[in-house]
Amino acid sequence: MLKQKLKKDKPKPRIIRLFPKEFIWGGATSAYQIEGAYNEDGKGESLWDFYANHLQIIKDGATGNIAIDHYHRYRDDVRMMKGLGLKAYRFSISWTRILPSGIGPVNEKGIEFYQNLITELLAAGIEPIPTLYHWDYPKALADQSGWLNRKSPEWFAEYAKVCFQAFGDRVRTWITLNEPWVDAFASIYWLQKPTVDTMTRAVQIAHHQILGHCRAIAAFRELVPDGKIGIALSMIPSYRATDSKADKAAAIRYDQFVNQWFLEAVFRGTYPREMLEFYRKKLSAPMILPGDLELMKSHFVDFIGVNYYTRNIIKASQAEPIMELEEVERPDLSWPHSGEIYPQGLLDILVRINRDYQQPDILITENGAGFYDESIVHGQIDDYRRIDFLKQHIKVVHKALKKGIKVRGYLVWSIFDNLEWVFGFEPRFGIIYVDFQTLNRTWKQSAFWYQKLIRTNELIK
Repeated sequence: MLKQKLKKDKPKPRIIRLFPKEFIWGGATSAYQIEGAYNEDGKGESLWDFYANHLQIIKDGATGNIAIDHYHRYRDDVRMMKGLGLKAYRFSISWTRILPSGIGPVNEKGIEFYQNLITELLAAGIEPIPTLYHWDYPKALADQSGWLNRKSPEWFAEYAKVCFQAFGDRVRTWITLNEPWVDAFASIYWLQKPTVDTMTRAVQIAHHQILGHCRAIAAFRELVPDGKIGIALSMIPSYRATDSKADKAAAIRYDQFVNQWFLEAVFRGTYPREMLEFYRKKLSAPMILPGDLELMKSHFVDFIGVNYYTRNIIKASQAEPIMELEEVERPDLSWPHSGEIYPQGLLDILVRINRDYQQPDILITENGAGFYDESIVHGQIDDYRRIDFLKQHIKVVHKALKKGIKVRGYLVWSIFDNLEWVFGFEPRFGIIYVDFQTLNRTWKQSAFWYQKLIRTNELIK
């Protein structure tokens, strides 16, 4: 009995997962969600400025006019990033802060702001990783049909060239677009209705965004020949609800709709044949002109950015007249849409990309959890659920590395609580708490946890 009790009480061995010395630990944000100063120093109006201030589509009437005031507080914010030990910081450049009308004259004050931010980051030993487009499209170009306009790829390339010329001597890693699927398709569900007309426009917009992405890469190769450029894609693995043929077909279609449409474009310069036929049958779209596919096949990425939050379980449905599928509702634990905490989905995505696209370099450009009920209690925010979320997902990143998958780094979403688009100032995704009244910043327990992880470069169970 004594031997049995001693055996039972024996502590479990600690499992230590050591990451490569060169692994990049960082964090991510976006301009509209944190900068504020929406009409200062010559900045032009973005589409989200218009949505918030004129259409008032954001929950509780919130706007990004101030957001968390990063524009004025960036030096203090970078000091916090340095305190965390971040090796890289992914931020987005506000298109209308650089080109107020989207094209045309350059706003030197906007250039100055990002030059100053880059200077602070480099002085802190943090690699800047700017994203050129994170949804804050210029209102002046939106008035000319925006991404639906055939000229939009050239507009984007013009803006990209200005950024490469201004910052390319000090910034070596770039991202063209953030989550084009969300920008083209998911925004329909936020702002409009998924009708044949809106979906037709979305498919054409997605194609033009890919062309803009390719034209930006062409400019990058000329202006920053020794740099690296990629794209950040929202990856949502799809699993069928049942073993029926209909559900299997629906899950495959969902995967092509959300994931493969962009993966094939980025890595192979084409679109999945089945999905292209489906769109043309249902929507008579997209319009692909001579030279488009040649452009796509000529300009490939140096790395792929993976944004991952959750999976979707799919079943066939006749209720959706366009996609003929629907998402099965899941517990609302980590994202304001239907979704669950499912780290295996991240591993499945990494394995799939590695297998299907010749083992590319991968950067986890977003991964994090949003909750609605966080508050400061006695000066502390014990966000144990976020720590558990991060642990589970970083564990599968380590598994991917052990499989030989070339994951180069992990960027937590997000460093700060911020404006979460149409959902307003909830849920909170930051590892640093922001009081949206005073704008004071407070480290959550997840920030201390992440700091230790970066310092030791190891994950302990």
